This record gives sequence, C-alpha cells and structure tokens, in this order.
Amino acid sequence: MHSILLPNNKVVMYDATIWQISRIKLPTGSSCRIVNEKTGEKDCWAHSIFFDIETGELTPLQLHTDTWCSSGALDVNGNLVGTGGDKTGSRTVRYLQACDTCNWKEDRDALNEARWYATTVTLGDGSFVIFGGRATFSYEYIPAQGKYNKESTKFPFIYQTKDPVENNLYPFVHLSTDGNLFIFANNRSILFNPKSNKILREYPVLSGGSRNYPSSGMSVLIPIRLYADDNRNVIPAEVLVCGGSTHDSYSMAETKKVYVNALADCGRMRITRDQAVWKKEKMPSPRVMGDMLLLPTGDVLMLNGAKKGSSGWGYAKEPNLTPVLYKPTAKMFERFQELAPTKIPRMYHASSALLPDGKVLVAGSNTNNGYLTDVEFPTELRVEKFSPPYLNPALDDTKPEIIVKSTNTKLSYGKKFSVQIRAKGSFKVNREDIMVTMYAPAFTTHGISMNQRLLILGVHEVRSVWPGVHNILSVAPPSGNIAPQGYYLLFVVYRGVPSKAVWVQIK
Repeated sequence: MHSILLPNNKVVMYDATIWQISRIKLPTGSSCRIVNEKTGEKDCWAHSIFFDIETGELTPLQLHTDTWCSSGALDVNGNLVGTGGDKTGSRTVRYLQACDTCNWKEDRDALNEARWYATTVTLGDGSFVIFGGRATFSYEYIPAQGKYNKESTKFPFIYQTKDPVENNLYPFVHLSTDGNLFIFANNRSILFNPKSNKILREYPVLSGGSRNYPSSGMSVLIPIRLYADDNRNVIPAEVLVCGGSTHDSYSMAETKKVYVNALADCGRMRITRDQAVWKKEKMPSPRVMGDMLLLPTGDVLMLNGAKKGSSGWGYAKEPNLTPVLYKPTAKMFERFQELAPTKIPRMYHASSALLPDGKVLVAGSNTNNGYLTDVEFPTELRVEKFSPPYLNPALDDTKPEIIVKSTNTKLSYGKKFSVQIRAKGSFKVNREDIMVTMYAPAFTTHGISMNQRLLILGVHEVRSVWPGVHNILSVAPPSGNIAPQGYYLLFVVYRGVPSKAVWVQIK
C-alpha cells in the first residue's frame, strides 16, 4: 500500500497490479489493462483510488503498469509523480494531477534503470532524484513528463551497504538544510552532493542492527526551527532513525520460521554538526515496519508495525498496536509517551497520512501473497483515523481557527506573510503562545515516509484585530533547501493545540 495526501484533500492510495484483482471494479467503459496479449485476458479491477477525507467516498483510478513497491513525490503544483515498481512498472514514471476527475498518465521506460524498492527525494530546486532499487546501485534524475533518461549515475554506497538479504532497500533520504542529501542505508549514512556526485562525509555507524528493508525501521528529519530574523549561515538539521530488526531477521523468518525481536532503540544525530554522533534512546517497545509521521505540534508519531520478525509475506509476528509520541524538545529519556492502542494490526504494506484536521489516516496491511481473509493476519481493507492527544475534546476551547480569506496562501521565500486566526475567548494572544508550522505531506509505504518535513516558522508579531481575532505576521522559509517549492499544510498551534490547516504554496 502506498498513500499520500494531495492538495485537493484526497488521499491517493494504490497497491500493485500483479494480482490482477482487487475489491473495486473500474467504472463501466474503462479501457481495461491487457494482461495477456495472446489470450486477450483483461484486468478490469481498480488498483488505485482517491479517498475523500471528508466523506470517505472512493473514486477508482486506473493503472496500466505495476506500482508494486514504488516511490513518489509531489511536484510544485501538488501533482503526484510516481516512480518505478515491478515488471512493467519498474522504469515507469506516472503522473496524477490533484483534481477530482483526473486519472493516471504513465510514461513507460522513462527511467534508465529498474527502480523497485527505490527512494525518491525532492531537491531544493524542485527536481527529483531516485536512489537505488533491488539490484540497482545507481541514481538518476527523474525526467520531465514525456522525456526519457538514457543514463544513470553509479552509486557504490548502495552496493556497499548490502547484506545477503539486502537490508538497504528503500534507503532513507533527507534533504539537509545546506542542499545536500543525508542518505542512510542498512546501518551506515553519508552526506552526499548530487550535483557533484561526491560524498562529502560519512557518519558513524548506527549500531544495533539494520534499519532498512526488509529489516524496516523508520526515519524523519526532526522539525526545522526558523526565526523571524534568521541570519544563521547553517540552519541545524537533525535526523531520527528508530526501530528495525537484526541483520538476519528476514532469513531467520524465511528459512527457520524464527521471528527475532525487532529493535527497540532510536538514534538521533545533528547532521550539520562537524563532529556528528548518534545519541541512542530506547523506545517503549520494539518496532519493525512502523510508520513515523511529523505532527503539526512538532512532535513525532510512531505507529503500525510488529514487535518481531521482518518485512515480507508472513515474516512478522506480534503486531505493535500501541502508537508512541516522541517529543524532540523534551529532556532525553523523557521524550516517549505511549498512546491508546488500536485493535487492528497494521503490519506489512500499511500506510498513514497526516490530515488537515490534525488526525492521522491509517490504512492497509497485507502480509499475504494476494488478497486473503482466512489467515492469521488477513488482508486489511478497513481504514481508521487516529486522533493525537491534542484533539482531546477538553482542549476544544483552546483550538484556534485560521480565517482563510484573511490569510496569505501564496508564499515567497524569505518574505513576511499574514495569518489571521480566531481564538475563542482570547482577547490577547502572546507571541510565545503561538507556533506557525508548515508540513510537506509524506509519501508513505513500507515504513518509509518520503519527502516529509515540518518547518516551525519565525513569528514577527502577533496583534489583536478585534476581540477574539488576531493577525500573525510570520516569515516564509528562506530557500528551497529548507522548503522545496510546492504545497504545504499550514497550521497555527496555540498553547499546544493546532488549528485545522490551510493549503499554502511556496515557490
């Protein structure tokens, strides 16, 4: 399962086409996919949908190539650029516009090499680079629609991090604040300049086990804090890597049906520091195949996954049903908080997405080779909305409301912009009580959240317009290295409680 929120408030979800069947038919009159040229056999099932986050309505979408274990990112106009997959889809670039009547457009063979279990990252100039894939030890820039790559660039680091069972697929790739890329595969990480094709530094090994597919851990770029008058030459960037499994977890499950304990630690490192080192913390419980999302408050949510085993079909046991909140600004060893558990296992092929109202949409989970119901962990077709603690009804009177018509939604780098809010019963709002955050939606699949980032913006002033209504003068991020051009969810957080977001575009 893959998912990402688009600016039309639809979550696009898609699985794979390999099974040639799903639970939703394509609309009558659709041009069905030909799966056997000799027999004329057709696939008239939908393998992708739009999910309306307000109504729950599903709109079938049509795919012609296989998106199994693919990657993706949003472009400057909020359209999804999907990349890679298996078989017919391994070199395909797909495009899906954020409109209610849009459907997939696909450029087969647009990529130079097959990209199965690869990672796509957005650079500061808005271009996309895709790294790795199964038996693909290179990277390439994603071409514009209708264009085709004739070459890629060798990338030995991916090969060097390979275990006998890989453990380096879906590498974690984060755009650092200096425009370079932090790339983590297996247990090693580097800072890489994609323009010069040079490794600028190698960081210390993160001990304990493997963190990438199939020993799938989780990673985020810690929220980036900016200031109203920000003259720093280097804006600090920190990375958090949590969970995963032992280097042999996949082979133990596959050959011996032994499900080893997942990893229960996190490593955190300031990647912009000269003497960068990992600082270890222990999670409340082990987790492999989990999801990690940034919340509008600056906290980190961990959910989904299992306590034992590895990614793969039937290679994990003991679902981890308990979400965990990680508070980056709290004191070390006081950062984790367990939350109310779910009753639905979300393991292999689960996904999640932060929504404008601050809830988290959780969907998927299929540890089976096909759509199965009479097994230990059935193919999961239910969706849930998880409510973080800030949505406690007792906090409703604290929740601010953004007044959209009086708020700037087109932002320019480094420029001031206004956000107007309504705060219940608050005749005066102090600047220290306010936080303005911008969130780039994550493309989530297989425990990786691509291109996710949260920016805590500088606030220049807060003034009262009339009783209960306040104008916030904030400052947009200074460059594309801090906030790649495109659409973001803009939240106002008042005393720890976020508003419903509005969409803004920066370029």
